[in-house]
Amino acid sequence: MTTGLPPVKAPWIVGRPALLEHAAADYLNELARQRPWTRARAEELLERLEAHLGEPAPLLAYTRLTGEAWLRSLPEAERPEAAELLTDFRAYLRDWGWLDQARPVNQPD
Repeated sequence: MTTGLPPVKAPWIVGRPALLEHAAADYLNELARQRPWTRARAEELLERLEAHLGEPAPLLAYTRLTGEAWLRSLPEAERPEAAELLTDFRAYLRDWGWLDQARPVNQPD
């Protein structure tokens, strides 16, 4: 009998562009498992990021530059928390293969 280990790569919807909301939902599920007390605030911030990028935002609309622009649009008091979230979210996207699957081959993250 095999154990239910998580997949090495994120599930992919063939033939459709990856949406930020799909990657965010996976991230929030993982966050809820590891740090459930932070999920609600992370969800609120990611929804605001998506609204800033235009809903429904393709995952590739979120880049380092668009993330920095969004941070600058936030009140000063919220920026450190949001920057920490973006760092963690981007690491999740890389580690779980979301960025590799969403972008053309040989494009750096």
